[in-house]
Parts: sequence; C-alpha cells; structure tokens
Amino acid sequence: MPSGSVWGVDAKSVATVPARVDRTGPIAWDVARSTAVRLVGRGPQVPMEDALRAVSGLRELSGEAEGHVRELTGLGHDLPLREGLVLDRPGWASSAVEGMAALVDRAMPARRNAGLIAALASKAAGVQAGAVLAYLGGRVLGQYDPFGGDDGQGRLLLIAPNIVGVQRALRVPPADFQMWVCLHEATHRLQFTAVPWLRDHFATEVGTLLGSMDETVVGALDRLPELVRALRNRRSSDGGEPPALVELLQSPAQRAHLDRLLALGTLLEGHADHVMDAVGPRVVPSVRRIRARFTVRRRGGGLLDRALRVLLGVDAKVRQYAEGAAFTRHVVRRAGMDGFNAVWTSPETLPTRAEISEPAAWLRRVHG
Repeated sequence: MPSGSVWGVDAKSVATVPARVDRTGPIAWDVARSTAVRLVGRGPQVPMEDALRAVSGLRELSGEAEGHVRELTGLGHDLPLREGLVLDRPGWASSAVEGMAALVDRAMPARRNAGLIAALASKAAGVQAGAVLAYLGGRVLGQYDPFGGDDGQGRLLLIAPNIVGVQRALRVPPADFQMWVCLHEATHRLQFTAVPWLRDHFATEVGTLLGSMDETVVGALDRLPELVRALRNRRSSDGGEPPALVELLQSPAQRAHLDRLLALGTLLEGHADHVMDAVGPRVVPSVRRIRARFTVRRRGGGLLDRALRVLLGVDAKVRQYAEGAAFTRHVVRRAGMDGFNAVWTSPETLPTRAEISEPAAWLRRVHG
C-alpha cells in the first residue's frame, strides 16, 4: 500500500488494549472508554512503510532505552528488560481508562454507587472522563502506567501516531526522537519498578485525596467568588500562567495532600527529563536540537487549546518538567547520582513542594 493511515484500531501492526473495567464505581468506565475512543481521532496520515518502521523501531528502542537509563541512574540492574507496548490513539485511550479504573479501585476499593441518581452521575462522569482522555490522546507521546497490564504490575505505553506526528512537526531525525521519548518513559518505568514502595505510596495519596473530594464538589458553588478572586490574584502576583482549577477547589487539608502529589509528580517528570537529556548525547546525536524545538512546542497552542490546558492542569504539568529537572540537576551536581537516589529511600525522603523550588533545603534535610 503506497500511502494512507495505518493507525486504525484494526491495524495489525499496532496493539490495541480492550478495557476490562468495573462498571459499579463512581465513574462508568465503559462509558469513559467508548467516549474517548469515539472522540480521540486517528492521528496523522503517513505512508504505510513509515508507520510500520516507526512501530517496530519503538518496540526495539523501548527496551534498549531502559538499559541506558539503568547505566546512568544505577537503578533496576536486576530487573528484566521488557519491550514497551506500541499503541494507536484509540488503543491508548482504552488502556488509559483501564489504568485509571485500576488506580481508583486500588485507592478507593470500598466505594460503590447505588441507585438511579448515582448511576446517572456515574455515566455523566464517564462522559467527562472520556472527553478529557480524548483531548490528551492527541497529545500524549508515551506513558508508564503503574497499575495496568494483565498482571496489574504496570506497562510502558508508546503512542505511535503522536510520536511520528511530533517528530515530523519538529523536523528531527525519526530514530533520534523515538529513542529520546523512550528514554523518558523508560525512566518512569524504572522509578516504579526499582522503587518497591512507590506504587502503594502513590495509590494511597491518590485515595486520600479522592476520598475527600465530595465536600469539594458540594462547596464549590458557594466558594465561586473566592475562587475567582484567588485565580485573579495568583495570575497578577507572579505574571505567569494561572493555576489549574483543581488547585483552587481544594480545602486546606486537601491542598496539603495535593501538594504532596504535585511534588511527587514534579520529581518524577523532572527526573525523567533530566535523564533523557543526560543520556541523550551518547545515543541521540541531535538531542540538543530536539530539546530546544520540543520546549518551544510545549508552550504553544491556540486560545481554546490553552484554555483547556489550564483547566486540565496541562500547563501546570509543563512547569513540572522544568522545575523537577532543575531540582534533579542541582542535586546531582552537588551530591552525585548516588546522592540524588536518596529520594527513593522512603516516602519521608521525597522532596516537598517547597524543596523542589529550593533543592539546597532538601540536601540539608536528607544529607545533613
């Protein structure tokens, strides 16, 4: 076939992941899956041979990348090297629903809906979750899902059409860009597989936060004027992007839980960004060009796209990469990679949100 799209759900070269999810929880995950798959789109039209080459290359590079990450970080040398799962957009949406359902069930195993009102609310939440995933499904390049997979032990996901689309938009070498993305996601896989307590800690923090969300929803309308003032004040005080809406909806206790999750997310993303660039020069000759062009792309988007990014917290996530990478670079320069790896000792050695901004404070607390 000379040209056309290979990204359809029936393409044999790209794995698809059926969602095996519980339908009795607070979100109707089957509705979320069908909504996301319907809305996500197929991705760029590319010649068949290019798509097949990208899929096979990503499979091979995903395992090779983790070997490079292990060498740099010193993590996970005794673990088996596994290929990632290469997906199309609907396959990723299906997989993301399954992973989210597994996380919610793990974090809040006793929570179940009952009655007609609850069922309707569950379906509405499913539609909303599916729409969010469809939006993200056109942008996500890869992901490590700590709770997905047949054995529930996690899986590395690479979204082939998005990787190919971004690589072409940036005009960078395909193999270099694929390796660069794989280095980032392989770092995430090692974070969760080489640090035995991290998955349970993450699930516990998510469960604690979600378990208190009902009061937030009930009180949100009463607090709307306060939220508007807070949004205006935060925007004018630092001149930067406004915070994600979810941050403004928190009570003080919830904000403390959210701060811990944000600090953890910032650490994980920044560490992965640092690693992909530190490994890069040896195995990705064009890493500096890729980083420069990719950073510009992260800031882009039209008015509607940027509004959605703010509401969903995507812009906050972009800032996480830079802040977490700066924390990692500072600690590695001062204490070496072994000194940095003290963050993985226990939940108590994770940096706080304040320490992410002031890594010297973390060094004093952990290393004395």
